Amino acid sequence: MRRFPALLFGAFLTLYAIGAASGDFKKGWAAYNSLDYATAKAEWQPLADSGDANSAYGMGLLYGNGFGVDMNDELALKYYGIAADQGHSDAAFNLAVMHQNGWGVPMDEKKANEWYLVAAEKGNTEAQMALGRYFAMDFLDTYNPVEAYKWFSLAERLGDIDATDKRNFIVSRMTAEQVAKGDAIVESWVADKKDVFAKVLPD
Repeated sequence: MRRFPALLFGAFLTLYAIGAASGDFKKGWAAYNSLDYATAKAEWQPLADSGDANSAYGMGLLYGNGFGVDMNDELALKYYGIAADQGHSDAAFNLAVMHQNGWGVPMDEKKANEWYLVAAEKGNTEAQMALGRYFAMDFLDTYNPVEAYKWFSLAERLGDIDATDKRNFIVSRMTAEQVAKGDAIVESWVADKKDVFAKVLPD
């Protein structure tokens, strides 16, 4: 059963290029894109085991989805962890999903949100949407419409097609003062994260 989308991989290749290892990594990526998972694994595993974030993320995708290998949550967690510890946003997002669903680890909403936050701060819109939804749940003690508004607004600015409706819904339950506070937080975040927008959005 496929657990993680592979379509993020094209953007990830652009955003996380690594000099010395890029030749071998790109061979693995070409093989992966051609569904030749055995070659992808052969190219990536030595690099991943040496700490290469790109290749570790690739290995996580293989084991997390069972592409060319037996699905193995323990190894998926290991390789996503290698990449996420170096700031790889998609790996952090996938770790969050695994903790949220209890795949290979005890189900842990707090731990999931910690990894969602790592990914969200680096511009991963899926993680931003996940945090927005979490803070928008008014039946939880953690309900925080300003935080929900912040993450939905940022995801919208970064191009998430579902973010506008989510943001508009939470606005309908906020005071004008809360919206103004949320707007200020969003503008501050954008000012501090210009590199995120430079990577994701065209000039």
